[in-house]
Amino acid sequence: MRKLEEFEGPRLVPLGENLYGASFFLMKLLPARFMLERAAEQGQLKPATTICESSSGTFGLALAMLAVQHGYRLILVSDWALDRHLHRRLIELGAEVTIVDSPAPSGGLQQARLDRLQIYLRDIAGSYWPSQYYNPDNPLSYGKVAEQFIDRLGKLDCLVGPVGSGGSMSGTSRYLRALFPDLYAIGVDTPNSVLFGQPSGKLNLSGLGGNILPSNVDHSQFDEVHWLTPAEVFRATHDLHRKHGLFMGPTSGAAYRVAEWWSRSNPGKTVVALFPDEGHRYVETVYDQEWLETIAGWAGPLRASPVTVSSPEEPMSGWSHFPWKRRSLDEVLAHAGEGRDGANG
Repeated sequence: MRKLEEFEGPRLVPLGENLYGASFFLMKLLPARFMLERAAEQGQLKPATTICESSSGTFGLALAMLAVQHGYRLILVSDWALDRHLHRRLIELGAEVTIVDSPAPSGGLQQARLDRLQIYLRDIAGSYWPSQYYNPDNPLSYGKVAEQFIDRLGKLDCLVGPVGSGGSMSGTSRYLRALFPDLYAIGVDTPNSVLFGQPSGKLNLSGLGGNILPSNVDHSQFDEVHWLTPAEVFRATHDLHRKHGLFMGPTSGAAYRVAEWWSRSNPGKTVVALFPDEGHRYVETVYDQEWLETIAGWAGPLRASPVTVSSPEEPMSGWSHFPWKRRSLDEVLAHAGEGRDGANG
């Protein structure tokens, strides 16, 4: 399983005074390898086993890279958001890719993919489901990343990252707080994502947010949550490239926008932002000017700083944030609107 291990860790790139970007080639390689290794140790994954998973992005690619090296059959259930170049690459790696076209009545395309996945798991004897949304080995794998941050930077004051499956932010912050209990953790989401209490709606950002709530999102790890619109995320992705030469995907741009703002607002604090993958999958979308012109709000002025909302359930037309204060989702929603204090920690 360890042939690709050298590609798992991030490069720590200085972006400003005490601000660093943790730039990954493909962050999902780490949890994918870790989950498969643990499954093999526990007897769930045997030679020639069929791996079945739901993914429209980098976790599927990570599984395909590992499956081709170790002789596993891989079936991926995806949807329209799957980039055509990534689709072609998955096929080249031997993965069997099935596309779900219609969203489920509740949970959207993510739930429709999971429903289709259950059929494969039922019909293929001895199949294995890594289950990136619910497998506790996902966040557990990020102890390696936390160790790298400590070795390189020493004490960290703030960790910022996009939230999708919940593994990277929940796992990394949990490990770091064993040494730095005052670590300030900021999750980055997008409107219409249910992860932090928004009503479910259409999502236009691969890898950010979701229409189902994974158990790997540990809400008690977060001090603050930000929501950025697609136009804001894509503008930040271009800024990261133009200002720092980092050609990254949109989830990285989202983390960069929030981390850069928080770093300026809290001088002297050491801040690390998680940048999950490089920008090659987004050449025909995020990095294409004609495509960007189709994005709502792209041509207009965008917020230079977030607006503090009194509830994560509020409609959000632009960059917004909320003081989460390490509470559960139920606790936050029960007390939402009681105050706007604690915006900057």
